Amino acid sequence: MRGVLTPKGQATRARIVEGAAAVLQELGVAEATLDDIRVRTGTSKSQLFHYFPDGKEALLLAVAQYEADRVLDDQQPYLSCLDSWDCWYRWRDILVERYEAQGDFCPLGSLFLQIGRTRPGARAIVTELMRQWQASLAAGIRAMQDNGHLPVSLDVDQTAAALLAGLQGGVSIMLSTGDSTHLRAALDWWIMRLRSA
Repeated sequence: MRGVLTPKGQATRARIVEGAAAVLQELGVAEATLDDIRVRTGTSKSQLFHYFPDGKEALLLAVAQYEADRVLDDQQPYLSCLDSWDCWYRWRDILVERYEAQGDFCPLGSLFLQIGRTRPGARAIVTELMRQWQASLAAGIRAMQDNGHLPVSLDVDQTAAALLAGLQGGVSIMLSTGDSTHLRAALDWWIMRLRSA
């Protein structure tokens, strides 16, 4: 969509994206059509192409961004305030609950299989998601340093990167097996390692 949207236009676009996300989860990315999305969202064809002039691929990218935002939103409020061990454990619990509820279907992964993971738009979404996620973890580690719970000598950025890599490894195994054991183990191991630092 080119140009600035009015508040009403922003609301309409958001409604289309949210409705499309629901249709894609129900029918699958490959099977869902623009007509399915139009019916779900009560949108005319001209409206759909007004907001997504490049068609289905543009809409899929918008849904991918929506799903990426949900990954971080679902970890709140704890991801934004990892300043005590209690908050770290609560964050761990809601993260595991989120992925267990999601099961072995990853909306974001399914979208990228359809769009193409290496397309510039798709890659930018994943890169920004990982950047924000790592930055939030780093902010939590710094908050723990400021509160005297972690040594100031700890390399914050490296630790946050390794924690995110372990977490993502656990998520990948869970998506392949349907079992959250590795995700739980990765999170527990990292929190224990931080506590013993």
